[in-house]
Amino acid sequence: MAEPDISPRESGRPGPVAATRRRTRTALRRLTGHPRAAALIRRLAPRSVRTRTTLAACASVAVVMVAASAVVLMLLRGNLERTVETGGLAQAKDVARLAADGRLPQPLTLGPGTDFIQVVDDHGNVVAQSQNLTGRPALTPTGTHNGHRTYDLDALGKERHQRVTTVTTPTSAGPVTIHVGASLRTADAAEDTTTAALAGLSALLLFTVGALTWRATGRALRPVEAIRAEVAAIGDRGLDRRVPAPRGDDEIARLADTMNAMLERLEAAGTRQRQFIADASHELRSPLAVLRTQLEVALTHPDPEVRDTLVAGALQDTERLQALSTDLLLLARLDATGQSRPTEPVDLAELARTTVAVRSTDPHPVTLHTPDNITVPGNTLWIGRLLTNLLDNAQRHARHAVAVRLSRDPESGDAVLDVTNDGSPIAPADREKIFERFARLDDARSRDDGGTGLGLPIALDIAALHGGTITVLDTPTGTTFRTRLTTGTRD
Repeated sequence: MAEPDISPRESGRPGPVAATRRRTRTALRRLTGHPRAAALIRRLAPRSVRTRTTLAACASVAVVMVAASAVVLMLLRGNLERTVETGGLAQAKDVARLAADGRLPQPLTLGPGTDFIQVVDDHGNVVAQSQNLTGRPALTPTGTHNGHRTYDLDALGKERHQRVTTVTTPTSAGPVTIHVGASLRTADAAEDTTTAALAGLSALLLFTVGALTWRATGRALRPVEAIRAEVAAIGDRGLDRRVPAPRGDDEIARLADTMNAMLERLEAAGTRQRQFIADASHELRSPLAVLRTQLEVALTHPDPEVRDTLVAGALQDTERLQALSTDLLLLARLDATGQSRPTEPVDLAELARTTVAVRSTDPHPVTLHTPDNITVPGNTLWIGRLLTNLLDNAQRHARHAVAVRLSRDPESGDAVLDVTNDGSPIAPADREKIFERFARLDDARSRDDGGTGLGLPIALDIAALHGGTITVLDTPTGTTFRTRLTTGTRD
């Protein structure tokens, strides 16, 4: 008995589903390839994070459901077809045993799930067949598919999906071929039912996932929208407002904390700016008023000597105004520089020697103690201005002498610049106040002795720009300003 040839019926034309898919792909390629269509697709694309998240979740679930459904249907189809093939093969073997014994009944009896049976001899003549094939021609193969023969069952009047099992067996009259056709309508019905159930379940799951994602995303983004609306409502006059901070320690709560911290910095910066403008206006108004008075009196006074004195005083006030405007411009440049640190190599020892050498007209002698070479990254002009401001401050408040000492910290390697004067020491409570802009502690540090109140703040800003600090040391006599600058780039 030969091995059975189990083959499905097959048509040479593509199915309607495959043709529809090809037409859809062709239409999509033509549509997306057109510039106007591509622009329309981009405009129609969802811009909301909530919508995009929901669509992404639904698309992901849809892909998983399609793949899982395909696997389930493939396994179900294979299992059902194997069951049908097993029944057909058993029926064919029973008929083969009857044929070998010469006991083929007329007509052949159909077993459960079998649609037809036909026995054909070696010459193509029908030897026996089931009653429903009476008068039908012998079944002949029309080709092969996946290694199995295919048959055209139209001549037999079998329009339903069939699985044909073929068995060849020897008999006393010669070999005969038994064709058993088993209907796949049960498998098709089960597949259709399962497909409909999976489609309904997938639709329900997609709707559930979409609804839950839409709701969860909306609840998650509600604090973000509240933060956005509050920030949009804050103007340059409402920097004291804060965004609502949700409970918890998630990303949105940290975003709200960051926004509030930024608003606090902006409010502080705005307060400092307004205070700076008010102080600058006050500092400019007084010398301008004095200058105008001197010029008006000089213009009308008849005595030439008095006019000369008044003009000389006006010239001094003009020089003070020029120095004040220069300091204001430098502060504006330092504020605009931000965190961009200069990296030009600066020889502090040579800079200190040059700065002290050009100040030969200072009222108090300057003693310089410096090693041969200490180099820091920075800007030569700005570090020179830092040292100049510290020396100007020391000269104004010294009694007899000023000292400049440059050294290197043995532990950190930082450059240490000390500027000392032998004047009155600064009280600990005032050591931070003196670095505020336009700050003056007493009458000894007034605008009459040439100070603008900006020298130390400028020096502090320059040191901070270079990653350094300026502090007032706690000394029993005199005052020492210590500047510390790094000799290498800090992260």
